[in-house]
Amino acid sequence: MYGGGGHYDGGGGAANANSLFGGGGFMPSQSTAVPESSGGGGGGGLSKGRNAQTLLPLTVKQIMDAAQASDDKSNFAINGVEVSTVRLVGRMLGKIERVTDVAFTLDDGTGKIDVNRWENESSDTKEMADVNDGNYVIVNGGLKGFQGKRHVVAYSVRRVTNFNDITHHFLHCIHVHLELTRSKPRLPPQINSSTATPAHANQVQLPNNQATAFPASGNTAENDVSSLIMNVFHDPAIIDREDGITEAYVIDRLKLPVDLVRKVFQEHIDAGNIYNTIDDLHFKSALNG
Repeated sequence: MYGGGGHYDGGGGAANANSLFGGGGFMPSQSTAVPESSGGGGGGGLSKGRNAQTLLPLTVKQIMDAAQASDDKSNFAINGVEVSTVRLVGRMLGKIERVTDVAFTLDDGTGKIDVNRWENESSDTKEMADVNDGNYVIVNGGLKGFQGKRHVVAYSVRRVTNFNDITHHFLHCIHVHLELTRSKPRLPPQINSSTATPAHANQVQLPNNQATAFPASGNTAENDVSSLIMNVFHDPAIIDREDGITEAYVIDRLKLPVDLVRKVFQEHIDAGNIYNTIDDLHFKSALNG
């Protein structure tokens, strides 16, 4: 939309994201159970289906509207999901350089929040020297609260070089919000490993090695397989791979029939959900950029 080079990687690249958060951006369909009560706060029970350390793309307004997730008021909940590690994108304002840290205000158009970046190593100092007031930056960090005021302790601050990253971030925020607040269809019941019959062509192997049986005919099985395949694309462990993944990778991971995977892949290609990257064998989700 705006031109420029590079890809949206949360500002830290695959290596940084994997080391800090166990993967790239959070896709709620991957690991989060939707709470019974949705909304801007944490009404109802908090979702415990995911680690609160998982990186969550947010806007400043969502952070300011977040509810306290515990009595000690040190944790926060958004859409009923506990969160502590966030990604923000906005303009840097009021940069103050001190001996051991850099402080600034981030303005993303929905609000402003204070950010602090500790300079523990020379690489941290070099990173902060590359950004200045007025620059758009991608911030990954921990959400903190002190005396009723919310701020972010940044793990990485990277200057935006491709302004499509800004649009992509807000689209990602919208997508995650919708995933967390909409009703989820129930998966078919799991087979008890002690009574399960041998696997066959219409039985799908889940990533956690628990088999799920699907009807031998109709669209139900294909729809479930389609969702499982897209979940692989959105796995935080592989979401930042520039070259994407192959059909063979999905077949090996899910233990699905080759013909079925190729059929579903083609359907996703035709629908624009996935696209080729470095060659005709590698694919990436359109949501992952």
